[in-house]
Amino acid sequence: MSKQQFQTEVNQLLHLIIHSLYSNKEIFLRELISNASDALDKYKFMTLTDSKFSNSEFSPRVDISFKNTDKDLSMTISDNGIGMDKKDLNNNLGTIARSGTKNFLSKISGDAKKDSNLIGQFGVGFYSSFMVADKVDVISKKAGNKKACLWSSDGKTGYTIEDAERDSNGTTVILYLNEEGKEFASRWQLENVIKKYSDHISFPIFLHYDETTYGDKEKGEEDKVESKVTQINAASAFWKRSKSSLKDKDYNEFYKSISNDNDSPLLCIHTQAEGTLDYSTLFYIPKKAPFDMYNAEYQSGIKLYIKRVFITDDDKELMPTYLRFVRGVIDSEDLPLNVSREILQQNRVLSKIKSNSVKKILDEFVKLSKNKDKYNEFYAEFGKPIKEGLYQDFENKDTLIELVRFKTTKSEDQLVSFKDYVKNMSKDQKTIYYITGSDKKTLKYSPLLEVYRKNGIEVCLFEDEIDDIVFTGVREYKDFKLKSVNHSDATDTLSSNDKEDDAKISKSIESFIKSMKKVLSEEVKDIKVSNRLTDSPCCMVADQNDPTAQMQQMMEAMGQKSNEKIKPIMEINPKHKIIKKLIKLGKGKVFTDSIRLLYDQTLIIEGLKPDNPLDFAKRLNEVLNKSL
Repeated sequence: MSKQQFQTEVNQLLHLIIHSLYSNKEIFLRELISNASDALDKYKFMTLTDSKFSNSEFSPRVDISFKNTDKDLSMTISDNGIGMDKKDLNNNLGTIARSGTKNFLSKISGDAKKDSNLIGQFGVGFYSSFMVADKVDVISKKAGNKKACLWSSDGKTGYTIEDAERDSNGTTVILYLNEEGKEFASRWQLENVIKKYSDHISFPIFLHYDETTYGDKEKGEEDKVESKVTQINAASAFWKRSKSSLKDKDYNEFYKSISNDNDSPLLCIHTQAEGTLDYSTLFYIPKKAPFDMYNAEYQSGIKLYIKRVFITDDDKELMPTYLRFVRGVIDSEDLPLNVSREILQQNRVLSKIKSNSVKKILDEFVKLSKNKDKYNEFYAEFGKPIKEGLYQDFENKDTLIELVRFKTTKSEDQLVSFKDYVKNMSKDQKTIYYITGSDKKTLKYSPLLEVYRKNGIEVCLFEDEIDDIVFTGVREYKDFKLKSVNHSDATDTLSSNDKEDDAKISKSIESFIKSMKKVLSEEVKDIKVSNRLTDSPCCMVADQNDPTAQMQQMMEAMGQKSNEKIKPIMEINPKHKIIKKLIKLGKGKVFTDSIRLLYDQTLIIEGLKPDNPLDFAKRLNEVLNKSL
């Protein structure tokens, strides 16, 4: 037997959990019971689908006992689930092989309630045992193995793993309680905590305790101590119970048991369908976004059951990616228990259940949107995934676009919908205009908006990094076209009384534009006279079918850099004083430097850096020197 050290992150984690979460230490029991339930789920599935275990007699259960004497202050949680071997114990209890660990450590805030929510989310719940115990022993025997193993640790100096004895498969966790954990060596305390967090676990939880009957001393009767075993939890498939028999409190408690979230959910959606398809679903929308919502390796929040038998919680096909924040269960009566993952992905029954479920969830979001304040809170957490749905889910596109919210040039800090925007349009406006970028303030005062401001046209401000991609694929809302003002053709639909005048101006400065093109031949695709600028000398736009600068940046960050540079179009305002002076200047170093400064200026306004910041500074200094 050799002592092994914890992974560095585990040491940090243990210290933080023990010292930061004392006020909510009862969550350790919730976590250990949840682990036991998962182990039972997995073994039950094996007995039904794996011929090696099909003849096994299996009565799933969790047993909890305690001792409270001068010599022994301990608590034991045991299950007859799938169990672990030496490798499993080392990987699961000695190492945290998850990329999210450092993220967890960074998110610890010192707020006990908030931090306790994170424990379950990050899958590190076992370590909460050390809040109440000086030492923890884990005896486990993996199903199909002959040998058992003992993992032991004080949570400080590392851990040991050695051979052990256990009659059957499963896991036993023994907590040697410290002074802080003494209260849990009590029947009443354990009953309260189990009912609070684990009443709806699908397997029975039995509490072992001694009950003393006190004899009448005057009659010479002695006290009698009787060992008893009592089932503490309901142990039923919660989602199969009739909705009329359940209260909000019941739904909230079940949510907490499957999500490891101490907060009540924002929404609960319970469906029991009978007819062509026979299935039950129970979905929850959390109040706060899961920590891994934007992680490519996010953990699915949906558990799949078939005839109340757990099948998988690791199938991202159960819910579209954009609804990855949804938690809950799907239970089908129409699928075979031995269905493979590959068959699941192609199964028509599951596909129909998924389709129906998505529509039901989105309908609930629509209902929620009628309460503006509550919906804004929801949208602050889940707005980005909803917008992802616009380019993922064509079937529900019409519903999803009604759920989108954004700010505009006229809405100040208030969020509006497309329905609101259309309602405020003038009768002759036939197009919905929007601008994309990374900062609301920069967007609101962008030179690209000058002509729209002049004409009193409201423009949508899309400031999320994904908006460029999302709304490029959204061509219209009802009968109104969507048009990006970041593109060169955005003003084509605007009526102008100065078209003839604009044409004359363009012709008169052809030579000037030719000179500009010569200077910026490597930087821009074209230079045009603008009909959108009133106060600024120039601006940068993307060609009609080209991606914007922001989109190019995002694609590069995703590793999809274009082989050749996609150049923008530069638009100039010939009525601006600077442009007029440059037209007169016509050539020379100051002319060239000024043209390049104008180009760099447009990049800065777009939230980008000049191609060469050092050259930009030099040119600026030279021009300033000559003008002073």
